[in-house]
Amino acid sequence: MPQDEYRWPCEQCGAQLRYAPGQTQLVCDHCGHVQEIPSEAPRTRALALQELDLAKGLRDDLGGGQMVEVRTSTCPNCGAQVEITGATHATECPFCATPVVLDTGTQRHIKPQALVPFSLTEPQARKAMVAWMGSLWFAPNTLLEYARKGRALNGVYVPFWTFDADTASRYSGERGEYYYETRTVQVRVNGKMETRQEQVRKTRWYSASGRVARNFDDVLIMASRSLPERLGDELTPWDLGALTPYNPEFLAGFQAEGYTVSLSDGHDEAQDRMAAVILQDVRRDIGGDEQRVHDVSTDWRDETFKHILLPIWMAAYKYNGKSYRFLVNGQTGEVQGERPWSVWKIAFTAIIVAILIVGAVYLADPEAMNLPRPDWMD
Repeated sequence: MPQDEYRWPCEQCGAQLRYAPGQTQLVCDHCGHVQEIPSEAPRTRALALQELDLAKGLRDDLGGGQMVEVRTSTCPNCGAQVEITGATHATECPFCATPVVLDTGTQRHIKPQALVPFSLTEPQARKAMVAWMGSLWFAPNTLLEYARKGRALNGVYVPFWTFDADTASRYSGERGEYYYETRTVQVRVNGKMETRQEQVRKTRWYSASGRVARNFDDVLIMASRSLPERLGDELTPWDLGALTPYNPEFLAGFQAEGYTVSLSDGHDEAQDRMAAVILQDVRRDIGGDEQRVHDVSTDWRDETFKHILLPIWMAAYKYNGKSYRFLVNGQTGEVQGERPWSVWKIAFTAIIVAILIVGAVYLADPEAMNLPRPDWMD
């Protein structure tokens, strides 16, 4: 159902509840009441976590139960598809801190099948981020001040695709094996020419062909274009064994982003990553000291996918008119970010280093700088 129909009223006071990270509870910040999130029956859980047929997904032929209408708004700055739980109509983009207003319409998306709930609380995530920022060289002082005294981090569920495939590949190429030949060369030693022998490495090439097979499980592709791919990839590892069937109650008090990388584009990226792994398998199978791979033909079978949400705490910091994003893995506490540089700190350090170098040269040889030698050095 549309996202704006979700409500989590407190049973005691009627205020809105929020999910408590690391728990299976909704809590009320107004009166302190706690409500348990019902756990899924084993059979229901197993069905919910089943892989979906990729071919049907690419044909847009999934059943109605796998689709959902969501209320989103596109950030005018970074393009994020921001989804807000509850009745909120205006917010700030968690990816770049740009104010956005929610659209009144809905979009039809593939429904998330599962999510990893937040394990870290906001104070825990902030502590990890401040420690990471404290390790940055030449960071502006205002950045560290922002980290310690700034606004609370935004908890956002970021969309990902996972892909499975059984692959069988045929290849052709060449195996290179090293051998050595001795040759005589003339070299100059102390002004005189001498005759010496040296070993020269060469390579014999042999034709090679064969087959390799590999099963891929949960190849993870970030389905958001709002974040730099490097940041999303470096938040790993994720423990996908903690996936739980999608339940909107885990979103209470948090934001969620709709996917902006289509299933088709995500599948293409996943196949590229799998192909890189297959190429390494081929090289190992060819063996030898070097390999030349001429052709790899892969059969892709039993391809399936899941749409999942993973928890990330985010902060957006503006410096000299530019936004910088900092991410904390909401499951493990791993921190990644885009860092600003303080031009003044770099310039000051460069001046100090230059002074030290000049001082060292002067102390070593004052005459080289055409300066008088001080009396105390005599």
